[in-house]
Amino acid sequence: MAGKGIVDSVSNHSVDQTVDRLKGILQSRGLTLFALVDHSGEAEKVGIKMPPTRLLIFGSPKAGTPLMLAAPSIAIDLPLKILVWQDGEGKVWVSYNSPDYLRERHGFPAELLQNIGAVESLAAAAAG
Repeated sequence: MAGKGIVDSVSNHSVDQTVDRLKGILQSRGLTLFALVDHSGEAEKVGIKMPPTRLLIFGSPKAGTPLMLAAPSIAIDLPLKILVWQDGEGKVWVSYNSPDYLRERHGFPAELLQNIGAVESLAAAAAG
């Protein structure tokens, strides 16, 4: 995926396995899974075939609210998201917005970076 601020990592698991791993990790860390969007499943419903693609939208109001108070525009990028997708060659990827990119984009104080920094370890744990 080309795009400023997007981090892509290869997963060692299928899309479904990666999603299941991520759901378990979110639950174990007390994070709320607000939505799971099955893009490929919805495409299939209208007769369009695409590789497995799922978007998990998750977070914690305790972590996100201070960010939105400091920089209200970050609400467009929160809750956090991790995209799990399979490319045309069958390789599975885990993609998310870089916390540093989000800080640059919205200009919140550096000390609040830790509030969204966990997305990196979550993605790595799900992909590993």
